[in-house]
Amino acid sequence: MTDATADADLNAKHNAKMAKIQTARAKMMAERQIEKGLLIVNTGTGKGKTTAALGMVCRAIGHGQKVAVIQFVKGALKTGEKVVFDAFPDQVEFKPMGEGFTWDTQDRARDIAVAREAWDAVKARIADPEIDMVVADELNIVLRYEYLPVDEVVAAIVGRPEGKHVIVTGRNAPQALIDAADLVTDMTLVKHPFRSGVKAQAGIEF
Repeated sequence: MTDATADADLNAKHNAKMAKIQTARAKMMAERQIEKGLLIVNTGTGKGKTTAALGMVCRAIGHGQKVAVIQFVKGALKTGEKVVFDAFPDQVEFKPMGEGFTWDTQDRARDIAVAREAWDAVKARIADPEIDMVVADELNIVLRYEYLPVDEVVAAIVGRPEGKHVIVTGRNAPQALIDAADLVTDMTLVKHPFRSGVKAQAGIEF
């Protein structure tokens, strides 16, 4: 068998395989006709939970949708994403409502009050018919520290208006939230430069 014949045989087998995959994919896509608001949870020890959520905000902007981003915990640091989203005031409300990490504030009562204020803001945006997507960034953190009741949070998100997308980020997502979610991504830490002495850098962490 010549090289040309072998290549032709390989291409024919590849094309036949891809044709089968294409047919199967087309059938699968045709069967998926439900359109609904999703509860999306980004959790895990790996980096990128907020970054992935904000990537969906960019997509929403591109489709002319309106988005509210409410940040728990974060707020003490100026971030690049806030500068970007502030350029789309008619589409994006970017609202950092945290006061830093719990080990920095060292005031549980204050942390609970701030978390409650941010959660009230999330609920208001979920109820707003003008808003298509709500991001509750680092909400899992305050749930882990029991600053908000998990049952209350899950009930409010599950009872959201039809068509409303809600994205929740943060490590240690509670099981009740995971069970209620439509999409859950667990980001696993494989390697991180911080462990090698590299500090947080503009454009990467903030």
